[in-house]
Order: sequence, then structure tokens, then C-alpha cells
Amino acid sequence: MNRRHVLIGVAIAGGLALGGFALIPDGPGEHVHRPPAALDEQLQSSPATPTSGLVWRDFHGFRLPYSASDGPHAVAGDRAGGFARTPLGALLAAVHLSVRSDPRWGLATATSTVNTQFVGPDRAGMLASINTAPLAPGTPRAYATLEAFRWQGYTPETASVDVVSAGPGDSDQVVRAATRVQLQWDDGDWRVVAPPGGSWLGSAAPVGSLDGYTRFPTIGGGR
Repeated sequence: MNRRHVLIGVAIAGGLALGGFALIPDGPGEHVHRPPAALDEQLQSSPATPTSGLVWRDFHGFRLPYSASDGPHAVAGDRAGGFARTPLGALLAAVHLSVRSDPRWGLATATSTVNTQFVGPDRAGMLASINTAPLAPGTPRAYATLEAFRWQGYTPETASVDVVSAGPGDSDQVVRAATRVQLQWDDGDWRVVAPPGGSWLGSAAPVGSLDGYTRFPTIGGGR
């Protein structure tokens, strides 16, 4: 496997954001996409995002962060929802929903996640690509780790964040990729804006250094 293929795999695996929220029922999404809010005085390029209290739990070999205060507050099987309307809530939604949109962990999970927790004009294309993706028998496991993030902007209505994941590359080298995830607050929860063309590949870029990124705390705890 060459370095680019590994990089793409890392990017996809990485993504690639209180209280009482229920998962949205499966079925045709009825959320109307609205353009991101105007970048006004609410815009924060580096909002406070405390991560020291995160607990990490396994998701098919990928360690995902959870917060008692910021979510996800509704987890059923491989689905997750209920994120706080905070920078940390948006970050957790970006991580959880992008990872769970990958059909490798199960076609039903990916389809229902995108159908009910993604918005935007490229959602239909993303659903089509999920339903035509070649799937290997069994449930594969991820060999990547979340390392860091960097905000592009945050308001209580819309957010954009680059999430860095890392995995093994050629000659045992570590390969890093940043995936840009955009979100909007809609109907009481964060929704991911489907990436351009319905694929995460166009939203991922190689990362040579973590300078300028905020590192996640050392992964540990949870189960």
C-alpha cells in the first residue's frame, strides 16, 4: 500500500462535534440546509475548548472522545447524537459523525447517520456513494489515532474545524492527515455539512507538523 492510500485511509477514519437529546429516527431527513451564518461578531477563531475531562472509548479499533457535559448524550449501538451547543460539543460532533459516516463500520450505521445527521446539497451524493461502496466481509478495525484539531471558525450557529488523525505509513512512518469538518446547529443538535462532492477525500490534506494545532490529551480511560 502506498503512502497516499494510507493517508486517505487515515483521513477517512479521522473524519475525517444539554442532556436528554434523543437520536433522530431513521428515515428520510427533513432538515432544510441553511447557508452558514454570516461571520459576524460572534465568530471565534480560537474558542475555548477544554478537553482535559474527555473519556476515550473504543469504536471498531478507533478511540473516540466522550464528554459528560458536552456529549454525545445519546448512544445506541453504533449511532451517537446529543451534542452540547458549545465549541467542545461541535468538535465532538465533528469527530463522531464523520467517523460513523464511514460504511466500513456498517452500511446501516453510515446510511442512517448521513440521512439524519448530515445536511447540505451534497448529502444525496454522499448517500449514493455509501450505498455503492465495496465492503469487505466482516467488520474491519481502524488503525488510526486522533491527535489534534484546529478551528477555522465557531459561532453558536455554525462551525468549521480541522481534525488531525495519524496512522502507520510506509516503512513504519507515521502519516498524518487533517480533515475539515463543517457543522451547523439545527433542530437542537449539531449536524455535519456533507463534504463537497459527497466524499471526505476532497476535505483531507496531509499534515507534516502539529504546530498551530491543539493536541488532544493522551488517550486513556473509558472502556
